[in-house]
Amino acid sequence: MEADALQLWIGGRIERILGSRPLQWAAVTGGYSTAPRWVVTLADGRSCFAKVGATPWTRPAVRREYKVYTVLQAPFVPRLLGWEDHPDYPLLLLEDLSTGTWPPPWTSERVDRVLATLGAVATTSPPESFTTAELYRQNLSGRPQVSQKPEAFLSLGLSSRGWLEHALPSLLEASSRAILDGPSLVHYDVRSDNICFLDDRTIFLDWTDACRGNPMLDLVAWLPSLALERGPQPDELVGEEAADLVALISGYWASRAGLPPPDGAPFVRSIQRAQLTVALPWAARLLQLPSPDGNIRG
Repeated sequence: MEADALQLWIGGRIERILGSRPLQWAAVTGGYSTAPRWVVTLADGRSCFAKVGATPWTRPAVRREYKVYTVLQAPFVPRLLGWEDHPDYPLLLLEDLSTGTWPPPWTSERVDRVLATLGAVATTSPPESFTTAELYRQNLSGRPQVSQKPEAFLSLGLSSRGWLEHALPSLLEASSRAILDGPSLVHYDVRSDNICFLDDRTIFLDWTDACRGNPMLDLVAWLPSLALERGPQPDELVGEEAADLVALISGYWASRAGLPPPDGAPFVRSIQRAQLTVALPWAARLLQLPSPDGNIRG
């Protein structure tokens, strides 16, 4: 469906769901998702964020996200305003957060707010329907792929073959020890484009893969991107207790960053490589390995 025709049709669906006609549309960009997204201003003065699943990848993602919002309500979760399923264009309507502040830049106050919110997420009991993060282990465990087919990783230029051969046994062992299961709510995708500061709320967006598990998983996965955005270095916020998870997460990026980009996410590999430039030396430090001997800054 052409973009203009899609917007017109979506406008009629929004009016049916919310009871007011859309007047203004502002396209939303950024993040990994290629789902069409808008901030929509309605005739009665209200506004909403509208997200449409329009591809084989985004349709199930939008449906999963909607299901999370039906069972999870908290200050750190955007408010659900409406939903309408459709075989080709499921429609999700959430509160409009466009008046909020989005990092970066990072300040110590903003970092503290995210840390406090991660604490609140960790102390929230996940709904019984949520799967355990342990089921994501195979997806996260990239070290075996790097061991079996190292060329894609080596093409990144982050280390020599000799460094990789020396470090892999320790990285593999640590990754296998990483504890993913646990009793806590886990967002599973905390990064700056999924974080909004709105008044006294710190809101995490895109709960598509929310699960229950080890709350340290959210913190470890966030810190490399925080450092890239001129925030604190990971070592300043977490210690040796994170070593196994850091080995696991860095392996995820190491196994993917050198591959061709997936359909619908043309920039994800460059982002993964950038995160790896922080996570790989971090894992090496925690495991007392030599520093990677490649172009970590490039």
